[in-house]
Amino acid sequence: MSNTRSDIVSVVERTRLVAAGGAVVAVHFLRRTAVFVLSEEALVFAEPDGETRRMAIHGGAILATAAEGERIVSGGDDGKVVTTDIESSRVLAMDPKHRWIDHVALGRDGAIAWSAGKSVFVQAKMLRTFEAPSTVGGLAFLPKGFRLAMAHYNGATLWFPNALQAEPERLEWKGSHLGATVSPDGHFLVTTMQEPVLHGWRLSDGEHIPMSGYDARVRSLSWSAGGEWLATSGATQLVLWPFHGKDGPMGKTPRLLTPTDYRIDVVACHPRKAVVAAGYGNGLILLTRIDNAIILAKNVGDAPVSALAWSADGLLLAWGTEGGEAGVIDLP
Repeated sequence: MSNTRSDIVSVVERTRLVAAGGAVVAVHFLRRTAVFVLSEEALVFAEPDGETRRMAIHGGAILATAAEGERIVSGGDDGKVVTTDIESSRVLAMDPKHRWIDHVALGRDGAIAWSAGKSVFVQAKMLRTFEAPSTVGGLAFLPKGFRLAMAHYNGATLWFPNALQAEPERLEWKGSHLGATVSPDGHFLVTTMQEPVLHGWRLSDGEHIPMSGYDARVRSLSWSAGGEWLATSGATQLVLWPFHGKDGPMGKTPRLLTPTDYRIDVVACHPRKAVVAAGYGNGLILLTRIDNAIILAKNVGDAPVSALAWSADGLLLAWGTEGGEAGVIDLP
């Protein structure tokens, strides 16, 4: 599919460009302020009134971020875990060995998790620690209760930080697991892998759900509103796995939408509607309804799209690229 097709509706003209000043590795919203995470040291705030400001929060590379409506939590190669709100930032923790903070996750009631190598830390009312079987590849809190999933080599582990006597649950599958996400209903855990596949488990019984068919390693996952679909990168078309019912995608094939000549690098589902934003390796961004209607959000550019995020109301879409381009689209 060519992005020059005249029959595709475009919202490109509704974009407010932002001078990021560096490669963008993530983007989040704090209320209606888009916050662009740069690969080194700083965040760039794009205010609703058009003002832009920069805040240095780390002394080196920013390796991981997670956000909720009022704050962003980040980890860096300076060994710091930092929390940032709309006005300021402060250090939450410093790794005692000054190791890189590879992953962060946010849970209910203000809980924060982070990892450094094999060590996992959870801060809620008290600080809890856990040593994973190998270097942690990803963290995700389950939506119900106080339980953390961690991906690592040869599978994943489920841990109750407050249940000191409870044995962590191991979910095994050979290979290097590099990311983790839990379905909004808490019934399924899905990990990304070094190979171009995903692997899932039904948590009620540990049943395996192999998910394959990709051109490249899957680096971006996003749940649709209501959790009925899992949108993924890693192919030249948008791959949507069905998670309807108690079996999820077991024995089912994914829905494939908007085939193009370029691979999708990042995806972000609309918070309320059946719409997925997909950023491509050639700089293109398309908005695709799950019924396959398409809107052009950004034309082909000089660098791959590396970050996408919706505001909570779904009226703003922020994007950034590896080359430092960035923008906020005001949608009708």
